[in-house]
Amino acid sequence: MGAGIIGIGRYLPEKVLTNFDLEKMMDTSDEWIRTRTGIEERRIAPDNIDTSDMAYFSAKKALEDAGISATDIDLILVATVTPDRPFPSVACMLQERLGATKAAALDISAACAGFIYGMVTAKQFIDNGAYRYILVVGVEKLSKIVNWNDRNTAVLFGDGAGAVVMGPVSEGRGILSFELGADGTGGKHLYQDEYVIMNGREVFKFAVRQMGESCINVLEKAGLSKQDVDFLIPHQANIRIVEAARQRLELPEEKMSTTVRKYGNTSAASIPISIVEELEAGKIKDDDLIIMVGFGGGLTWGAIALRWGR
Repeated sequence: MGAGIIGIGRYLPEKVLTNFDLEKMMDTSDEWIRTRTGIEERRIAPDNIDTSDMAYFSAKKALEDAGISATDIDLILVATVTPDRPFPSVACMLQERLGATKAAALDISAACAGFIYGMVTAKQFIDNGAYRYILVVGVEKLSKIVNWNDRNTAVLFGDGAGAVVMGPVSEGRGILSFELGADGTGGKHLYQDEYVIMNGREVFKFAVRQMGESCINVLEKAGLSKQDVDFLIPHQANIRIVEAARQRLELPEEKMSTTVRKYGNTSAASIPISIVEELEAGKIKDDDLIIMVGFGGGLTWGAIALRWGR
């Protein structure tokens, strides 16, 4: 038995903020944003919905999809850099609200790579038999740490949540290999002071290099090649960055998720949000080889080769 995804769900706020809306708020244009980022619109959570609320909405759907109850969950891992407050953790708030009475709970802070970090952490507990069912959530309310007067960062980010239930899956399925990494010397290029601060040029160079390398590395670890990849789900930061990863794997456009157009950069939530999008579109099927790859502030990165199915 491997460790894999047995249930998945997502939550996206109703409010859509388009590039044309941003034109009225700051000195920018739809054409400028689209050509540089590929983003056309993003979702923004209202004041009365915080990070823990979005985590809860997505987690409920994942539990329903998995066909298990909250009391079956052994551990809750929430990847976020926008918690409701420094403590208690979003994971503890989620545990209480779900009624997951036997679950341990903690938050993971690895920025946009957080969901990958969470899945890999969950795999260790499942593989060694310590826990059976683990809830992993990627959730961000980035709109509360964005400087809406900074056109270089404000246009990039959106709010949302995605959750998976991980547990034992049939032989040959689940996580086949993974890579996690960090380079603290690059932390100065992407961080939060009061608001998000980013050196776009340096982050772009790092992301283009690391995303491609990580994809190749997890394939080699799994004893697979580029030709074996059925679908690529990269962290949705920027269309030019994800395109570089696709080209490194020599994949046709239809074999890569590009939800950045509709949702912007939702940080730790972007990969699970994209998985649901592609499942609903019928682009991911049982036994497909999926590559997930992300990078974020820290600097952090991670990738997973996963055989889809329960």
